[in-house]
Amino acid sequence: MRIARALLPLLLLSTAMLNAQTPAAANQTPTAKAILAVLDRQVADWNRGDIDAFATGYKNSPDILFIGRTINRGYAEMVANYHKGYPTKERMGVLSFSQLEVQPLDARFATATGHFHIEASAAAGGNSDGYFLLVWEKTADGWKVVRDDTTGLPQPKAK
Repeated sequence: MRIARALLPLLLLSTAMLNAQTPAAANQTPTAKAILAVLDRQVADWNRGDIDAFATGYKNSPDILFIGRTINRGYAEMVANYHKGYPTKERMGVLSFSQLEVQPLDARFATATGHFHIEASAAAGGNSDGYFLLVWEKTADGWKVVRDDTTGLPQPKAK
């Protein structure tokens, strides 16, 4: 009996370790691979200067929520704000993501966290850095962002 009590914590710990996914392992699930592919496409779209293509990673719905310096609702408002804040390819700079981690929540929802960096000239507003938490929904059109909480965004300025 003493041996069983002594081994129980080890058994519970090893079971928890087997069930827990490391960030690298979590990013290898089919859900994570699909979401990472959308993020890769968004980077390519952004760096091409195509905000409208970049925005297709979001669910085209009045219900989506974007939290930055303010709270904005709806796809159309989000796209309009991106166009206002980044009216030119030069102002958009070059986007990159790092520290990406996808966590599937269930068959329909997942989250993704990471760091973004926008490299832009001083004349275009300078660099921007921050972190993001995205909530993704699996839709008929694939995985789409439905909630975006991003820190470190510059104040939108029209040039």
